[in-house]
Amino acid sequence: MTFTTPAKAADQAAEAIRALNHATLNPSSGEEEWRFPSHAYDVIGGLDRMAGGLDQALEQTWAFLAKLAADGHVGSDRGDADRDLADAKEALDLARAASEQLLVALSAAHRATSPLSYKG
Repeated sequence: MTFTTPAKAADQAAEAIRALNHATLNPSSGEEEWRFPSHAYDVIGGLDRMAGGLDQALEQTWAFLAKLAADGHVGSDRGDADRDLADAKEALDLARAASEQLLVALSAAHRATSPLSYKG
């Protein structure tokens, strides 16, 4: 997977989740990659790794906005860039806290599915 911009990388991540949703909803009959408990474990593990990177992506996105603002390069269509930046910072902080909770929950789910096996 090649990313050329942060926006394209985020779009590709969203598309990957959409593809995962389709793959888990409509697996092919007898699909070898979606048949055993270990397959769910693998999916949860991938989501766990994804969640582990969200905090950094959100922090780095805020750092980008903060640098632009510090350099005087942020305006607002509503006329109050400082207020809009404060709102963005607050929302990103909430998203970071939620991503940390998501990571904790996915890590627990990953551990919980580890001992599961197929019983034929």
